[in-house]
Amino acid sequence: MRPRFWGRLAGLLLGAVAGSATASDFPATPFFSDIRVDVRPLLDKGGGLQAEALAADLTEALRKNFAGRIGGRGPRLVVVVSSLSLRPYTGSGARPGLGGNFQTDYLEGEALLVGPRGQVLGRHPQMTATPSSYGGAWYDSQFEQRRLAAIADIYAQWLARDLPRD
Repeated sequence: MRPRFWGRLAGLLLGAVAGSATASDFPATPFFSDIRVDVRPLLDKGGGLQAEALAADLTEALRKNFAGRIGGRGPRLVVVVSSLSLRPYTGSGARPGLGGNFQTDYLEGEALLVGPRGQVLGRHPQMTATPSSYGGAWYDSQFEQRRLAAIADIYAQWLARDLPRD
């Protein structure tokens, strides 16, 4: 098969994985009182500064993507991040005639709809996959930070698209 075919196939597979991992029992919610990100599962696994940076990036991305739905009374949207995998990446790794190197970053978590007394009213698990190259030039000192910001933004976009409004 031709290398171009494999590249297209990889793109289709990434697009299929980018949305929800499983079905959701998240009720339609037009507005959220607040949005929070919980990275404690990553911190418990030794995520450290990377987990804290992801929390900031994901919070910003969620607030941007849900901007018209935040405020007033209502349940909170809490995203609990359970897994982050940034693959080692040092350029395309492509060899002539064999196509590219399909290294992929993953972000997995669950959006929770949390009521006023802390009760969970709904759950929406989601996994997002992005090519490791989304951070730009691998030799740039900001490469890892841009990869975190990119996967956080894509996760937030898919979540905003998938959660029912009303």
